Order: sequence, then C-alpha cells, then structure tokens
Amino acid sequence: MNYTQSQNKKLMVLFAVLFVLGLAAPYFFYPTFLMKVLCFGLFASAFNLLLGFVGLLSFGHAAFLGTAGYVCGMLIRDTGLSPELGILGGTLAAGVLGYIFGKLAIRRSGIYFAMITLALAQMVFFIVQKVPGTGGEDGLQGVPRGNLFGFIDLDNNVAMYYLVFAIFCFGFFLIYRTIHSPFGQIMKAIRENEPRATSLGYDVDKFKLIAFVISASIAGLAGATKTLVFQLASLTDVHWHTSGEVVLMTLLGGLGTIFGPLVGAATIVTLQNELADKVGSWVTVIMGVIFVLCVLVFRRGIVGEIQALIRRSGVN
Repeated sequence: MNYTQSQNKKLMVLFAVLFVLGLAAPYFFYPTFLMKVLCFGLFASAFNLLLGFVGLLSFGHAAFLGTAGYVCGMLIRDTGLSPELGILGGTLAAGVLGYIFGKLAIRRSGIYFAMITLALAQMVFFIVQKVPGTGGEDGLQGVPRGNLFGFIDLDNNVAMYYLVFAIFCFGFFLIYRTIHSPFGQIMKAIRENEPRATSLGYDVDKFKLIAFVISASIAGLAGATKTLVFQLASLTDVHWHTSGEVVLMTLLGGLGTIFGPLVGAATIVTLQNELADKVGSWVTVIMGVIFVLCVLVFRRGIVGEIQALIRRSGVN
C-alpha cells in the first residue's frame, strides 16, 4: 500500500467515525445548537471552496445564505410547499443569484473582486429590506417546519436534526468530490498561477464561474436549512457582518482544509452561545481579537496547524 492509499484509508476511517458521532450527537447535546453548527459549518465549507481552492475572496456570501433562507421561508409559509421543496427552491434561487454575481465579478480579481461582491450583496440587503412580504426589519417569521415527505414531523427536534445532518453530509460530500476531481485540480491550478492555467488552454473565467455557482448554491442550501430550523429568516442573514463572520470561521478553522471550516464554525458558534449572556455586545470585540490572533499567530488555522504538527512529528 503506497502513501496516498494509506492516507485515503485513514481519511475514510475518520469520515466513518465522524458520521457515527454525528448520528449519536443529538442524544448527548442540545439538537438546536448542533443544527446551528451544521448549518454554519456547511456555509463556511461552501465559502472555503471558493477562497481556499480557487483563491477568490467573496465579501458577499451572506447574500446567498439569506436569499435562499427568504425564498425557502416564503415558499413554505406563503405558498404551502413542503419543506423539501422549499429547501430546493431556496438553493436554486441562491444558485441563480450566484450565476448573476459571478458573471459580473469574475473578470476582476483581488480586492476589486471582493468589493464587487460586497456591493452586490449590499444591494440584495436593501432589496430584501424593502420588498413586500419579507417582513422588513422584523424578518420573515412563523415559517412552519411541516412534514418531510408528508409523514415525518419536523417539529420533533431530533427528526429535524437528522434532516439537517443528512443535508450537511450531502453538501460536504459534494464539496469533497469537487475538490478531489479533475475540476478541483483545475481550481487549484487557477489559485496557484492563473496566467499559467490560461496558457495551458483552460477557460479560466468559465471555471471560476462554475466554482462560484457551486459555492453559492451550497451556501444557499445552508441558508434554506437554517430558516427551516429556526423558522425565521432575518436581515442578519443577508448583512455584510455575516459575510465577515464566515471569513473568520474559515480562517480560524483552516483555509484550504477539508475540516477547517466546520471546526471554525463550531468554535465561533460555541463562543457566541456561551459568551452572549455573559459579556453581551462585547462578543463582537472578542471575535475581532480572535481574528487578529488567527492572522498574526497561527495563519494556517486550527486544523492547518494540527496537520503541520503531524507532518513535523513524522506521523504517517
């Protein structure tokens, strides 16, 4: 067995262990907290696909999370669609919005790309705020969870958790397969040296656009699921602060790693839950300090530093 096969086998074992832990988790921890971690973990993983593997820094990813959440909520609450169709509709809406954003932004790079995505996301924020039916400042409230496939009562928190866990596993698997496919290798080539990728004959803009749409769609999947969990879509979901938060989650966990975004999301959500009642608005300051420390002290993030430590210790 060569080194690559050995690593793949260990990774599959790790996936299996984490899957079993995920199945058992709602019997040991508060399901709503776990569902929030999974939703933001999927959101951060979607963002990491774009920044960590293509090198595109989007400051507007909250637009996809929030748009999908609002569309999902309105489809379920106002038109009576089932939860699975509501989630699908929200995901498709985020994908379409991602295509529009991508067509407008991918011809630019660096800070210009980031600023274009931020500007477009702010436009979405003001549209959501003013469009009738979204609830304005109050958000879209009273979204019923309903019955999955007509017979699984999602008002049961454990049943709802397993739906969220299944969605997370699907989204995570899609990201993993994308990264470890020929398309993923092209994404990495673009990240490392875009002019060289162009000289090799690749249509760089096309691959960037595809990656952007995949990332936006998975972020939308997370947003639609989050709305169903909390039965609410709010302006916070489309605010630039949420776009900044997902950057922090990704960098803290480990940019360009498989499990980093999930670890980062779990860390931030846990800190927010634990500190909100104790320090109030100072949570934002603490998040800022963590971000600075992450950038200055451990740039590879939690998972990245652990991987580097394992490599230095010679563990195969």
